[in-house]
Amino acid sequence: MTQESEIAARIWSLSRDRILVNLRFLDAALFAIALEERAGTDGIASDIRAPGEAVIRYDAMAVIQRYKRAPNSIIRAHLHILMHCIFSHFHRYERMERDLWDVAADMAAENAVLSLGISGLETPGDFRRMEKLEEWRKKAGLLTAERIYKSLKRDRPDLTELLELGSLFRSDIHESRAQEEDADTLQITQEQWKRLSERIRTELNSFSAKRGGDETLLQNLEEATRETYDYGDFLRRFCVSGEDMRINDDEFDYVYYTYGLSLYGNLPLVEPLEYKDVNKIREFVVAIDTSGSCRGKLAQTFLNKTYAILKSSESFFRKVNIHIIQCDSQVRRDTKITNDDEFEAFMREGQLEGFGATDFRPVFEYVDQAIESGEFENLKGLIYFTDGYGVVPEHKPPYPYDTAFVYLDDNPGGPPTPPWAVKLVLPAEELEDFEEDLRQ
Repeated sequence: MTQESEIAARIWSLSRDRILVNLRFLDAALFAIALEERAGTDGIASDIRAPGEAVIRYDAMAVIQRYKRAPNSIIRAHLHILMHCIFSHFHRYERMERDLWDVAADMAAENAVLSLGISGLETPGDFRRMEKLEEWRKKAGLLTAERIYKSLKRDRPDLTELLELGSLFRSDIHESRAQEEDADTLQITQEQWKRLSERIRTELNSFSAKRGGDETLLQNLEEATRETYDYGDFLRRFCVSGEDMRINDDEFDYVYYTYGLSLYGNLPLVEPLEYKDVNKIREFVVAIDTSGSCRGKLAQTFLNKTYAILKSSESFFRKVNIHIIQCDSQVRRDTKITNDDEFEAFMREGQLEGFGATDFRPVFEYVDQAIESGEFENLKGLIYFTDGYGVVPEHKPPYPYDTAFVYLDDNPGGPPTPPWAVKLVLPAEELEDFEEDLRQ
């Protein structure tokens, strides 16, 4: 090891010790990041390699020179990259525009580091960063990478402004490489990173009264550890078994069929079954929160996406009993769907009604009364699309159907989901991309 390599390694070691002294709850995450010297690296680079290994790659002389210019800059870079890791920024690139996501992730990481309020870690440009972050807080609200990205995508800045933001908040170079076989490098999976983030969130929740800056960390950790599901898979939970009128190729014996044709001319010995046991949706309820706080356009897009998933997967029986209930503080409309044509007609002509206050109880009371009157024979589930702000029933409905509250992910600080219901987060960009596809 050269003298420069030893000095650089010592600088990283001091940085790690300083972080541990001030932020002990980050210990496991900190030691999960490998340090890898690589001559010629342009400054300090961070990388998550499949299946989730975190690496700080650096050139020894570049680290030494950066340390000489601003001793705190290495600690700050170390913390900055640590925030990328525990907030799962590196795992989101497949769905994002890279240039915008790079800037959004750097802004969120720096915001989290600055919010810690650790004295003695100041670096040049911090005042300007805090000013800019305050501007963005008014624009985007919670400064998570996801919300900053959405704001950047919605009000797309010109190249000069984007480069200015990148220069102000960048602390590392984001790399992406295929996994390399290296026995000396620590391996940690994406799922393990998520567990580390959940552990940090638990500790912060337990000791938040003793620390400052925890709210920003918690908001970002909520984004990183939030469970998301494939909406199509979720809808299929409401399927029931039944017979569908179609040729059952699985139970058709071609040997006897062709033998009969060869023996008797045009008389097969067996005919294919004209029905097949399948799992499809027969009965379920889609409730739409049409209060003033929910955007009608997104609610309409949600319905379109629900229908598109069901139609593409051929999830309907020929006869179904699906109710689309619109409700704000009271049930405004119940549209009954009995076949595919009626669903298509509703998608073309249906109008959303309401836009008052929000109360979830009328929907559940309405559905319970429908079950008692015999409207439903075997209701499997109710999906409620909402922002979550409203009065919920105190108790679970008395009938054995599953309930799911579907939220957009642009409201991470929303009210808690009732303990008897499933929480399903549908990424807002997924709906926006679907809407854009519809327009095309």
